[in-house]
Amino acid sequence: MKLKLDENIGRRGLDLLREAGHDVMTVAEQGLGGAEDDAIFGACVKERRALVMLDHDFGQVLRFPPEKGQGVVVLELPTRATPDSLVARLREFLAVLGTRELKNELWIVEPGRVRIHQRDAE
Repeated sequence: MKLKLDENIGRRGLDLLREAGHDVMTVAEQGLGGAEDDAIFGACVKERRALVMLDHDFGQVLRFPPEKGQGVVVLELPTRATPDSLVARLREFLAVLGTRELKNELWIVEPGRVRIHQRDAE
């Protein structure tokens, strides 16, 4: 799957997703570090990449419709996030991705569960 990774997810997350066989580009690699949310989302739509983020703003389906690209994934981390908690969320994301296609959906990956919001493509 083609993914665009948030700039604050880090190298461990990038390596984990690439090792799982996904085509992953980071916001930073594409010169979008510090860019407005709309620009990042627009790049995902243009490139047909699913967006994997920590930013809860991307959970606003009216502003960032997941069906316009390949979907949106928001990783929920504890207040005192650690690299291990981030990797755990990514592993949970990969586990569900192994059984279900992300296209047109918003996934909120929380500890021990993934909430999936579906919308019809327009």
